[in-house]
Amino acid sequence: MSDDPFEAIKVTFFQECSELLGDLETNLLALETGEGDIETINAVFRAVHSVKGGAGAFGLEDLVRFAHVFETLMDELRSGRKECDDVTVKTLLRASDVLADHIAAAQGTGAPVDAARSAGLVAELEVLTHGQATPAVAAAPVVADEDDFGFKPLTLDLADFGAPAELPSLDLPALDLPSLDLPDLAAPSAAALTAGWRIVFRPHPRLYASANDVSLLLRELTRLGQTSVELDASGLPSLEALDAEDAHLIWTIVLTGDVTEAAVRDVFDFVEMDCDLSITALDGGSPSAETALPPLPVLDAAPAEPAFDLAALLAQAKAPVEAAPVAAPAPVAAAPKPVAPAAPAPAAPSPVASAPAAAPSAPAAVAPVTIRVDLDRVDRLINVVGELVIQQAMLAQRVMESGLARSSDIALGLEDLELLTRDIQDSVMAIRAQPVKSVFQRMPRLVREVAEMTGKRVRLVTSGEDTEVDKTVVERLAEPITHMLRNAIDHGLESPEEREAAGKPAEGTVRLAALHRSGRIVIEIADDGKGINRPRVRGIAVDRGLIAEDAVLTDDEVDNLIFLPGFSTAETITDVSGRGVGMDVVRRSIQALGGRISISSNPGKGSTFTLSLPLTLAVLDGMVVSAAGQTLVAPLSAIVESLTPRIEDVHYVGGHDAVIRFREEFVPMVDVGRVMGFRDDATTLTGGVVMIVETEAGSRAALLVDAINGQRQVVIKSLETHYRQVDGVSAATILGDGSVALILDIDALVIAGHRKSNRPELKMAS
Repeated sequence: MSDDPFEAIKVTFFQECSELLGDLETNLLALETGEGDIETINAVFRAVHSVKGGAGAFGLEDLVRFAHVFETLMDELRSGRKECDDVTVKTLLRASDVLADHIAAAQGTGAPVDAARSAGLVAELEVLTHGQATPAVAAAPVVADEDDFGFKPLTLDLADFGAPAELPSLDLPALDLPSLDLPDLAAPSAAALTAGWRIVFRPHPRLYASANDVSLLLRELTRLGQTSVELDASGLPSLEALDAEDAHLIWTIVLTGDVTEAAVRDVFDFVEMDCDLSITALDGGSPSAETALPPLPVLDAAPAEPAFDLAALLAQAKAPVEAAPVAAPAPVAAAPKPVAPAAPAPAAPSPVASAPAAAPSAPAAVAPVTIRVDLDRVDRLINVVGELVIQQAMLAQRVMESGLARSSDIALGLEDLELLTRDIQDSVMAIRAQPVKSVFQRMPRLVREVAEMTGKRVRLVTSGEDTEVDKTVVERLAEPITHMLRNAIDHGLESPEEREAAGKPAEGTVRLAALHRSGRIVIEIADDGKGINRPRVRGIAVDRGLIAEDAVLTDDEVDNLIFLPGFSTAETITDVSGRGVGMDVVRRSIQALGGRISISSNPGKGSTFTLSLPLTLAVLDGMVVSAAGQTLVAPLSAIVESLTPRIEDVHYVGGHDAVIRFREEFVPMVDVGRVMGFRDDATTLTGGVVMIVETEAGSRAALLVDAINGQRQVVIKSLETHYRQVDGVSAATILGDGSVALILDIDALVIAGHRKSNRPELKMAS
């Protein structure tokens, strides 16, 4: 990363843009499905407004212009002047795609934006906003200008209220107030003079760090009514002491007109946590409990300059006022005290009462504090923690071999170290755990684009977006899911005419779901299309020489032919598919993550593709077992129960497939040592142990091993990276004695066991 602070802020801006685009897409989809409300529209407006504000700070004019037109339409929707109909929402969805293109182009990670497409969308947005396009406005850069804010400071001429002519304006310290005869003034009430709000706005440094612009907020206020803006720069330090990343300015805005408090608060809605904000009614009333904030802090030695409040002035008019110059306000202190409200001076009853004291507001909820850390640093931390786990296991192994009693101080200290090591590991893994939402949010746009290319109507339904998985797994899920969604739309779903002819809705449905199952994350992509045409798939495989013409294949084996390199059922090559480089890439990507992919297809009703992946690529809890002299590790999350088999509980199906009775049901048995190829001869049940395991599909199997050696946490090491892929093995680990143990892939092992007959191997003890 560059050392230039400006570039660092720019990187942060684009990171926030990515999050804003995700929220934008989510809320627009909620509007499309009819689940949205006014808060959803406001959320879309704030997201676009934030993008525009940050882009303006960096001079990204193309992005600012497009976001401005987008924002203007959203402003019409949130004000109720424009109806949020289906046509508008679909246009906004396409506009969000173009906005993402502008952001990618500005960031340098995407191709230049198609000018014709962008201009066409701008025209559509303007037609929806104004009823006609206004190219001149769209082409002009949006620049903050002082004239936009109506900076017209108000002065009060007391002559208007019957005051002597020698007092042309309000100068409180110089007034000879005892000489005034208040009943003769016959001054109207403050409520009759003004109707509106007095807003005191002091930004925090983080407001600027988030690429927000105060001028844009002031512009929004001018749209609500007549404004008078006063800038307090008394807190600005000297040039030598100036910190460019700090905030020193305070704005006081008097907003007059028939404006609700909610409308004023909406302007500051998305920066409210990054500023001190006080909204006070101009009729002399105190701020409401929702909007009142503590008074702006100043130094004790320098009281704040009194703000104009006619009601309070008239109430205090009979009290003697010492004619002395008021000290200028001092810069805001780092840890100031709130200014206490002044005690009212004794006075005769007055027709106008002083304003009541503001009620103390409830303490605001503390926003969570987050930091951005390079992923490489987290990776290094996880590697170190992994080595710590290995060293702790080795130390425990040495102590056990030394013959020390479990009650010894060293053994007890090692137990404490093990618990501490596990806590550290859990905490570090929680840092890397990320919801799959970041991947799922990219898919609605993909679905819309592919649907337009293929001329099909598609609805994407997602679930389980908050399912968490290791960051590395999340980052590598995007490519396989993209391929599978494109395949589901292009090959799975029929055209609207074909669907209607088959008695289906014209709009096809594709479901994308994530869930946890048996200690792994499962991603399902399902469609309600025509399913896999198995005769056609088989014929293409034979024509291309991928299988022999007389090969005998089950339905599952025929379905899996689509994963062969170069296989494609597309008749013509298009931008979507037809080159045979889709599903084979998916399988390789999933296998590289230690996962697997399976297919379930029902002709005429649709297909479901299931990706199964490990939750983490770092550590797991496992059961250490031995089979044929080899040490293996079985994932603890897949083990239901372990037991010693009895001869009378073992039976054979068809005379050769062994099963064991378990809780009134029969479970197929798998001899781990033989299936893994560690031995050719069968083991006996005498002295053996059976582990009942549950597969991802929910079925159960019994793994026969020689012994169980204990349970421990192990660090996952990729076997494919350092050696090659091995059937039935997902990874490897280093044990406490320094030896390497293989981590079993339970599902693959059960499948391999079903393929091998157990009849000649499993021997009964005499």
